Amino acid sequence: MTPAASLHRRLLGGLTLLLLLTCILLLWQSWYSAQRSADRVHDRLLASAAQVMSDQVGWRDGRLWFDVPASALDMLAPHGDERVFYTLVDHKGHTVSGNADLENLLTALPAPGTFHADSANLDGLSLRIGALGARLTAWQHREPYTLLVAHTLEARRTMTMALFRDSSLRLAGIVALALAGLLMTLRLALRPLEHLRTRLKARSAHDLSPIDASVPRELEELLAALNALLARQQQVRNQEQRFIGDASHQLRTPLAGIAASAELALRSSDPSRWQQALQEVQLGTRRATRLAEQLLSLTRLDSSQAPVTRQPVALASLARDTLLRLLPAADRAGIDLGLAEPFPELVIEGDGWQLEEALSNMIDNALRYARTRVTVGIDATASVLYVEDDGPGISAADQAEVLRPFYRCQEQETGSGLGLAIADGVARAHGGHVVMDYTRHGDFMIGLYLPEVLS
Repeated sequence: MTPAASLHRRLLGGLTLLLLLTCILLLWQSWYSAQRSADRVHDRLLASAAQVMSDQVGWRDGRLWFDVPASALDMLAPHGDERVFYTLVDHKGHTVSGNADLENLLTALPAPGTFHADSANLDGLSLRIGALGARLTAWQHREPYTLLVAHTLEARRTMTMALFRDSSLRLAGIVALALAGLLMTLRLALRPLEHLRTRLKARSAHDLSPIDASVPRELEELLAALNALLARQQQVRNQEQRFIGDASHQLRTPLAGIAASAELALRSSDPSRWQQALQEVQLGTRRATRLAEQLLSLTRLDSSQAPVTRQPVALASLARDTLLRLLPAADRAGIDLGLAEPFPELVIEGDGWQLEEALSNMIDNALRYARTRVTVGIDATASVLYVEDDGPGISAADQAEVLRPFYRCQEQETGSGLGLAIADGVARAHGGHVVMDYTRHGDFMIGLYLPEVLS
């Protein structure tokens, strides 16, 4: 199984990716802003140069005339590597003077008193053209005209790169500070988890007490769930220790009886005493064997590694086989053991050995306390496999308690107290439960409610 990435790495990766995307957007915005700023500055230069040139436009010899001032050209070519173009156009659209046909690059000439700039290409050169609409100011001549001024984009690009470089350097500094702050913030934010992990690693395997630690609000539910798990583990351990103690006590009784009988037989020379001791040893061995089988069954039921094997189980065949196996014990006890009539042919989806073990324990329990008869039957309507006996039954106050391992009613002197606990475990494993009640004839009934009936 591939180990999962650490929470620190996930958070750092996600936040770094988000910071990187933000940085890319900011760089794009910086480049766009640098371009707009450079365009605004040089468009104003274009407007200023056009205005300076316009001041030199006059009327001479019956036509428009102007002299290009060097200051205007210096404005548009501060580094000397830009190319500057100009064109003077009269009100009829005829070129009066200039070093390039700029009027053909514009779709429309501006009205007098207005200025606008646009981008164009001239013989493979990228230009920015400024168009100023004006008219002569002399009182005798009010001739309108258009002055077109253009320059190449080297200065604009140089300014754009300078502005973008400055913005990028500032952004790089901000990103470096943000990354440092992010790393520090992540370390501080995850410190409670590291503290909790350290405390857990320092604990012994036997320490299941609640963890008392101050954690952020987001970890309170995790800590509460962890403490709840520890409480359940403590409860399970207490139950296991109690179970082991009860099992040891129950096993010690028949084993002590066997040892005592054998010791008395060894001290006696009477053959009849030997015969009696052997019978007691046999009885004690039978009780110990039965107890060990029940303990094994209960352990298998509680084991998560032994799930219910689902397969069709015919309850009628299961009941008949179980009765045949327990008939000798019923005969020795003088109990009439039989099947109720009619006995429906029901099939359920379940585990055969578990159902047989549960039915065996219910019959064994009934044989211990019945007076004369024990009956096994099926209530097809209620989906209950039951065992009835004419014994004293179990009081309502004890019916819930008898399902706990090793619990026995005060008036009961025999048995280990495991049979009904096993039956309850089997019922729960099959999605049902144990039912107990008195019948209308006064007999006591213990049954398994099994909801997964197939037919």
